[in-house]
Amino acid sequence: MVDIQGLEDFYGEMDFKVAGTKKGITSIQVDIKNDGLPYEVINEAFQKTKKARNYIIDEVLLKAIPEVRAELSPYAPKVSTMKIDPDKIREVIGQGGKVIQKIVADTGAKIDIEDDGTIHIFAVNQESGDAARNAIELIVKEPEVGEIYEGIVKTIQPFGAFVEILPGKDGLCHISKLAHKRIEKVEDVVNVGETLTVKVMEIDEKTGKISLSHKDTIAKEEEPKKED
Repeated sequence: MVDIQGLEDFYGEMDFKVAGTKKGITSIQVDIKNDGLPYEVINEAFQKTKKARNYIIDEVLLKAIPEVRAELSPYAPKVSTMKIDPDKIREVIGQGGKVIQKIVADTGAKIDIEDDGTIHIFAVNQESGDAARNAIELIVKEPEVGEIYEGIVKTIQPFGAFVEILPGKDGLCHISKLAHKRIEKVEDVVNVGETLTVKVMEIDEKTGKISLSHKDTIAKEEEPKKED
């Protein structure tokens, strides 16, 4: 879209700007200084702007970009929107804003959250935007029975290991679920800070406690063959 200078505008009675595609008009902007416009003038303006618009499309735009790009340039800023449960907003923000501040620091993206759970992510590139989106999705995701996670062992007790499977969500892998064979100590299989593959076996409907199993993610050891 183009416009004339203010000084030139003083000598005319009308600015009639039309934007659109070959299929139709998308926007119109009119400045007039007289009392009105007859239908014939409006019709003539539409015809002239259509001819000019098609010329620009054919001779300028299509010669520069003959078809729509499959994806945006990696150098173009990226904006994406996602929706979460409003009750999960406080989890994404975190106490004192620690969680969202960490996401911004780690990914470089800017994040705006609305009260209805709409989240706008502004990033300088696709990788930054995707990283921020994935981080938020992990926070708001609810574990489901049967899912397998690469969790981090947070604490160890004589009866089992507490494993964080999602940010802020952990479950208990009982010592009996750490291996197919009997083990004496949890530390015989895993230590605090290590990664442990676990499967969600049960989620208590009342307490929300999650029961995990490591042995259900690994093949059972073959039993030794008996000799004749």
